Amino acid sequence: MASLGKVYLIGAGPGAQDLITLRGARLLAQADVVLHDALVTEEMLQLCPQAEKISVGKRSGQRSTAQQVINQQLVDNARRHQLVVRLKGGDPMLFGRADEELRALEEAGIEVEIVPGITTAVAAAAASKQPLTKRGVARSVAFFTSSTAPDEAQHDAIPDTDTLVQYMGGREAIATAERLLAHGHRPDTPVVVIENCSRPDQRIRRLTIAALALGLGEAHGPVLVMLGDAMQSRSHQAIEA
Repeated sequence: MASLGKVYLIGAGPGAQDLITLRGARLLAQADVVLHDALVTEEMLQLCPQAEKISVGKRSGQRSTAQQVINQQLVDNARRHQLVVRLKGGDPMLFGRADEELRALEEAGIEVEIVPGITTAVAAAAASKQPLTKRGVARSVAFFTSSTAPDEAQHDAIPDTDTLVQYMGGREAIATAERLLAHGHRPDTPVVVIENCSRPDQRIRRLTIAALALGLGEAHGPVLVMLGDAMQSRSHQAIEA
């Protein structure tokens, strides 16, 4: 019986090709097969021209590959290939369904290693030049999402922390703003919204919780929303009403 291969869960980072780690890029160049998310860019996939590429994308509001199917594909490919990469946007260990994939691989007796990536919140803070923490203003940060699987209950609780970072923050961020206002947060609390972070079509908007509650308009890519006084605009940064 042929020996089992090894699976690497690799974080692709926020999107730009040169924001993946050196280790991640090296393993992509050696991979036999790469199972990648919908948010992984074509530019990133150029790092693995020799590999078979399998899209297992999961996009909010769109038809996507069931997680159980992805788990089985990872196991099946590790039985056929020596080096299998599961390439995830951002970091595998944050909103990346890593626990389910790790369990499936471990139960099948397949060796797995995790290569971290730059999570979008950190990339968004860098792109907007807006630190998530600030001396005397913000000393705690929470990453959260309201998005759930179809069979899961919606999470309405909002973390109690100085800076809030909401992943997958399109329509859900509007509801977050409404709840924050209902709980007494200042309407002028600053907000930074980043769409398509680190990509050529990146868009940064600066507004307030009150403005966010009125809507974000149409978005054409993944949206991340950062809320709190640490997001206060500096003199040269324009803010929307």
